[in-house]
Amino acid sequence: MEAARKKRVSVSALTSPSGRKQERAIVTRQQLVDAARRIFARDGFELARVEDIAAAAGKTRGAFYANFSDKEDVFFAIFEEDLARDREQFSVHLSNAVSAEDRVRALARHLIEVIRNRPRMLLALEFKAYAIRHPRKQKRLADLHAAMCARCVEANLDKLLPEFANAGPSEKRAQTAQVGAIIDGLALNYMFNCDSVTEEQMLRQIRAGLRVALGLEHDPPTAEASALTRG
Repeated sequence: MEAARKKRVSVSALTSPSGRKQERAIVTRQQLVDAARRIFARDGFELARVEDIAAAAGKTRGAFYANFSDKEDVFFAIFEEDLARDREQFSVHLSNAVSAEDRVRALARHLIEVIRNRPRMLLALEFKAYAIRHPRKQKRLADLHAAMCARCVEANLDKLLPEFANAGPSEKRAQTAQVGAIIDGLALNYMFNCDSVTEEQMLRQIRAGLRVALGLEHDPPTAEASALTRG
């Protein structure tokens, strides 16, 4: 009986005027995010206009500003969606990984798919270039970007990726930055000239970068250290 009462309350909440209004607001926001993806892909981040995003979603400028403060805000909404999707896919791939090397291979395979996603990588690279061209915004945007990356990875990868879980906050931020640098560099060159690097070469570079970032590889001992050990 109690369960039935709670079900009635839940249904009532969804069908109430406030519930329907909330649902419409969620739909509107998603439509604006989807439209922003299309406009950013068509015009680039710098040249994209709020009016065009709103029109592509079938909404007004007022509707856009009711949901987002500016283009930067909607970029981070897109970025958060992509990270959430990554998190789900990471979980699937890593759940079957037994060894550290299995985890590195699984992550590398996923990152190759990210690099091949041309609209996503173009937007990410354009946004960073935009931040660099606007120094007064750069630190705030870079800090927010890093915080979102760290939050995404920490959300459910700590259990699946022990090498990451054992790191402190500053080390985790450095790890995500290193991986991001690898992705950006490979993506930029791959998009500029897809014949310049093969998939196998990219996989090798990503795996090597992941091993370093996760502390799975260490610098070889110097000659002096080797001599001390032998002595």
